[in-house]
Amino acid sequence: MSTTRRDFLERVAGSALLLGTMPDALRAATMASPEMTSRADTWDLTWVSKLTGKYKVVLDVPEVDSGYGVWRASIWAKQYADVMQAKPADLSTVLVLRHHGIALAMTQAYWDKYGLAKKHNPMHPVTEMPTDRNPALLSSARKEQPTMFDDFALDRYIARGGIALGCDLAFADCVTRVAEHDKLSEDAARAKAKTMLVKGVVLQPSGVFAAIRAQHAGCAYIRAS
Repeated sequence: MSTTRRDFLERVAGSALLLGTMPDALRAATMASPEMTSRADTWDLTWVSKLTGKYKVVLDVPEVDSGYGVWRASIWAKQYADVMQAKPADLSTVLVLRHHGIALAMTQAYWDKYGLAKKHNPMHPVTEMPTDRNPALLSSARKEQPTMFDDFALDRYIARGGIALGCDLAFADCVTRVAEHDKLSEDAARAKAKTMLVKGVVLQPSGVFAAIRAQHAGCAYIRAS
């Protein structure tokens, strides 16, 4: 666990007794991480305005799970097109990558350099054999999987207009791995880690925040991994 997340949880735990006696507004403010509060005006929430489809869903992906959580973001759309005759404009999908699932939001270069395969022990989604690849970024062009599964990849999903959100609290663990491995300051490590996020993934204050915000915008919720 990163120092940032550990400090945040310790502050919450240490305030547990006090919180019970506070007014609701003050209690909510106390629960907020100082880091989150200081960056409150920098979070990109423009994705909410893109939820214009008749059918809207948020898929919660807290685990690596062979990348299946990411695949399901494309599978449900195909099924609605087949069964409900829904057109692409009728469908709005939000993918939330949080907890261990944040690993799926990191490029293969990050996986290779910082040993994510050893950390998560992923299984290939098709062969069900151990793999050192990010299972959400496989491609037949690299002979990693059959062509029929290519459109399920995270980058393909984003290219089609799918919304992919990353949990910033979980991302802090990715930053810590960079800082410790490369001997960088936290700010420098965060900047470097952000260059290794899959293009198009938008960080949010937390994955829980992202999932709740999507539901408030009318999305049906499903845990996808």
